[in-house]
Amino acid sequence: MKKVLIFFVICLAAWILVNNPIVDKFIAVLKQSALPAAKQESDPLYQSIIKKASTYEIPPSDAKVDSVWKAIPGYNGLKIDIAASYKNMKIKKVFDEKKLVFVQTKPKIHLQDLPPSPIYKGHPDKPMVTFIINVAWGNEYLSGMLATLKRHNVSASFFLEGNWVKKNPELAKMIVSAGHEVGNHSYSHPDMKQLTAAKAREQIIKTNEIIEAATGEKCVWFAPPSGSYRDETIKIANELNMKTVMWTVDTVDWRKPSPEVLINRVMSKIDNGSMVLMHPTESTAKSLDQLITLIKQKNLQIGTVTELMNEERIIK
Repeated sequence: MKKVLIFFVICLAAWILVNNPIVDKFIAVLKQSALPAAKQESDPLYQSIIKKASTYEIPPSDAKVDSVWKAIPGYNGLKIDIAASYKNMKIKKVFDEKKLVFVQTKPKIHLQDLPPSPIYKGHPDKPMVTFIINVAWGNEYLSGMLATLKRHNVSASFFLEGNWVKKNPELAKMIVSAGHEVGNHSYSHPDMKQLTAAKAREQIIKTNEIIEAATGEKCVWFAPPSGSYRDETIKIANELNMKTVMWTVDTVDWRKPSPEVLINRVMSKIDNGSMVLMHPTESTAKSLDQLITLIKQKNLQIGTVTELMNEERIIK
């Protein structure tokens, strides 16, 4: 008797469910939404977008350690958003590559996945460069350089010596307030290659603490003075969650070249991913305005080290 009662209840519940107007309406909505999707996918235009998508798609590029340039960051790829592209084209019902909608695809291997290695340049396909401005002296030229950068709406990466920041905290704050990135350039500008591991670690940590106390910023990039390092230096920085950056193009501005010589030196070598080394010198201060203009004329964006190293694809 109990089993019969349970069977009767189940049947009754099923009958109510099937004949419920709310359920009927829900099923009708599902059917209606499925019809346009099916119709869309059978549309020759939709199928055309699918067939042509591979022509426009670019695979992501993994970060790697190059035999010459050492650590190279990854770079996002591009994939076609079929549904969004179809929506853009269905009014005129013709394929139009200008109406394709792209989404970026991430690489599998990222910069942080690589073993400790110095960075000399960004990804060779990324139309961006960065200014690495090492500061341990040259206060008299800083304000003018900051004004020029602001006028061009350019952000740079200033690598500050710890001892300099200790003596000039207001200038360090001014750099950060102007929207620029700050990095670690050691405490007392030693030859990092000659230091013991303990002394190298002390130089980096002390500078990090001073920069953070003065500006509130935590450094994630380390630039060894004069580009001098050994493998242990890179490993120590990595243990402190910092990547070591070098440069692609050197202005050699400490030799006081004329603006013409400095500009020619940079522009003859600059390309996608270039990292341009400079200091707050008279030569750089006088060259900066024209240098920025010429770089932009080459359709190269100028960003911070962090912006250059990220995997975001620049779509023109």
